[in-house]
Amino acid sequence: MTQLEAARQGLITKEMEAVARVELREPSFVRDETARGRAVIPANIHHHALTQHTVIGRMFKTKVNANIGTSKDWAELSIERQKLDIAVKFGTDTLMDLSTGGDLDSVRKDLLGLCKVPLGTVPIYQAVAEREGDFLALTGDDLFRVIRRQAEQGVDYMTLHCGVTRKVLPHLGGRLTGIVSRGGSMHAAWLIKHGKENPLYERFDEILDIARAHDVTLSLGDGLRPGCLHDCSDEAQFTELRTLGELTLRAWEKGVQVMIEGPGHVPIHEIERNMKMEQEICHDAPFYVLGPLVTDVAPGYDHLTGAMGGLIAAYHGAAMLCYVTPKEHVGLPNVEDVKAGVIAFKIAAHAADVGRGMPGAREWDDELSKARKALLWNRQFELAIDPETARRHFLEHPPTTGSGACSMCADFCSMKTMNEVMDYRTLEARTL
Repeated sequence: MTQLEAARQGLITKEMEAVARVELREPSFVRDETARGRAVIPANIHHHALTQHTVIGRMFKTKVNANIGTSKDWAELSIERQKLDIAVKFGTDTLMDLSTGGDLDSVRKDLLGLCKVPLGTVPIYQAVAEREGDFLALTGDDLFRVIRRQAEQGVDYMTLHCGVTRKVLPHLGGRLTGIVSRGGSMHAAWLIKHGKENPLYERFDEILDIARAHDVTLSLGDGLRPGCLHDCSDEAQFTELRTLGELTLRAWEKGVQVMIEGPGHVPIHEIERNMKMEQEICHDAPFYVLGPLVTDVAPGYDHLTGAMGGLIAAYHGAAMLCYVTPKEHVGLPNVEDVKAGVIAFKIAAHAADVGRGMPGAREWDDELSKARKALLWNRQFELAIDPETARRHFLEHPPTTGSGACSMCADFCSMKTMNEVMDYRTLEARTL
């Protein structure tokens, strides 16, 4: 029985109870949101290391995903383990293994055994790797063998580019960057080469049978996401989105959990529209967005351009933000890049949650502010998103005046000044 099927039967699973505690919600609320499809709980029945369950939906705290994975040029499993550890340490809610190099079954088995949070994949990567990179030689059976194998291994959610169909191809002519999704480009090239329909679309019912058997959440991929601001909100993007909306209803009929993947590169003034259109077209299934990046001119800093867009997207209804690292567009992220990406997007997600009034969000800020006023440095570090960095910055130039303030203001510290003249408990000025 999937989480969706259980919820529809009025049952509260142990996973629902676990996420309710974290979300500061009633388990019945989690159940009801899952039953209507507005939330998903990715939890493959075979992922035994999964202990940090999460619920993804716009009525809950905004989630963050971190991507890791080997490449053909760099297939060192020990590095991917370090990336997994650092991502989980700094609060990623899910993890995606996007490996394309090395023994992919072994890599995934190893990561699943270590991963305490839900883990997702993009099956076409492995299917193509097993064809030694010749994606034009790929067959539908190749894809489905990999999908089934990964489901049996314990993958919690899968990105499947079911919406890259023949009807989107005529809408690509006006784009500056064409198709930037790796999986999307492979599917589109295959369609053009063979003159056939996407087997993931044609055989969608078979996908649903596999997903339901193992409770794999489908993450319907945005193969036509815009790869630059110019291409945002075009007909190719929305044609695919409409197809994903149709497939969402079919998945729900079979009791399969679904979320929708979204853009990409989106200028600030287009973000709200994109979030609302997904809610309407895809029946309010959770929206999982990459960034979105709000400008194209900052390679090396795209964890910042992505977090800016992610904040706005989450405020307007995106349920999960796929992080972007400083290496986006320029190289394979290392461990420090993963950390930078996770932290940037955790900040964006939390800021959106404060604005949306999510339970417990503002209270976190208030607790740190109380510690800041009282000059309680250790308490501030404990409450920080990145305690290690905050503490390191403090100790790089430690205070020398004995004032209790940091080295920025020292005796001129506003908190120190006001603490000396104001009793904040009674709001009565002391005698000067």
